[in-house]
Amino acid sequence: MNVSTTAINAALLILRVTLGLTLAAHGYNKFFGGGKIPGTARWFDSMGMRPGKFHAVLAASTELGAGLLFAAGFLTPLAAAGFVAMMTVAAYTVNLENGFFIVNHGIEYNIVLAVVPACLAGIGPGKWSVDRWLGWDDNLTGWAGMGIAFGVGIVSAVGLMLIFYRPPAKTPG
Repeated sequence: MNVSTTAINAALLILRVTLGLTLAAHGYNKFFGGGKIPGTARWFDSMGMRPGKFHAVLAASTELGAGLLFAAGFLTPLAAAGFVAMMTVAAYTVNLENGFFIVNHGIEYNIVLAVVPACLAGIGPGKWSVDRWLGWDDNLTGWAGMGIAFGVGIVSAVGLMLIFYRPPAKTPG
């Protein structure tokens, strides 16, 4: 197979920008859309992520920051770790009980938004990235990049849930 490096770098750029701006839009919406931080805080409180305001600001900041960093290809494995952490918490606290498929509010979307950025951290952000411009991409890709993305993301999510997640008791009926 003879794929041009220009096509590969274009594909990596398109993936990074699409995924990054998608997550950043989620964070922006938590800050400025709908119920803003107070509404998001009430939602977090209702699902057992207390204190809700702390988690609303943390989630919005992580989504916005990790999304923009990922889109730029800057500190790509750490940005990908933000995706992994956010989507792990979302899958466990909101969507896990609904099964796999997104049409039933399942974990399908969460899995894609966690795994694809982590795998891109393993491949590298491509030629058109801040990491490449700074000369960091060779040190932040491969097993190290993927390990940082999955490792930091999962450890962060599990730690956050162990400390803060207290699901409300299910009411019978």
